[in-house]
Amino acid sequence: MRNIKLVVAYDGTDYHGFQRQKNAVTVQEVLEEQLSKIFGHGIKLNAAGRTDTGVHAFGQVVNFMTDGRIPADKIPLAAKGVLPADIVVRSAEIAGEGFHARKSAVSKIYCYQIYQEPVCSPFFRNYAWQINQPLDIGAMHQAAQILLGTHDFSAFRAAGGETINPVRTILMACCKQTGSRISFSLQGTGFLYHMVRNIVGTLIDVGLKRMTVNDFTAVLAGRDRKAAGITAPPQGLYLKEVFY
Repeated sequence: MRNIKLVVAYDGTDYHGFQRQKNAVTVQEVLEEQLSKIFGHGIKLNAAGRTDTGVHAFGQVVNFMTDGRIPADKIPLAAKGVLPADIVVRSAEIAGEGFHARKSAVSKIYCYQIYQEPVCSPFFRNYAWQINQPLDIGAMHQAAQILLGTHDFSAFRAAGGETINPVRTILMACCKQTGSRISFSLQGTGFLYHMVRNIVGTLIDVGLKRMTVNDFTAVLAGRDRKAAGITAPPQGLYLKEVFY
């Protein structure tokens, strides 16, 4: 048996997230069903992250066990022949026996895209949060630096989410603008459900001057979800890279 590691990119617009569900089409379902055609047996994937409905990925990582004989370097091309155009296997390799896409990960980078123009573009509606008001990018970046290090992120967890340890470690936080596009990147050892989108929603309040950097600091320290901003829409979020 071989343990195959894939790096997968996908447009999440038409999927109800990554994880397989009973009554909705998901990325995992399509990948497992189509990869099974290549390998000649049922495929069960482990994934680095469970992206939500409408969320995209540049670098989702999955692994699975197979006794199929197709060479690893031929898998991306073979997958192209059976997968829909919105899911692509970027690379494939044989991983060690103990490799697990989620359990072996040491950190991940999520990227959130914001498109800032007075008039919304129909071409970005599925791939960015479109905001037609000026944003103070410097203040947003400054506030994002408060996230660095190990903190209790209860203020940014999903309301009514799982009762799990809310302490997480953030390694990098960056907010930058290129023309009309604003990119927020966050690298951490782990993330709570909706954590990135809740952080972005609160940073937007900083950018719109509804909240100061000191206010943002107080929100993090206060651990109260109600004090933070809205949950940013899913279509701006991308799983960019997973590190092992």
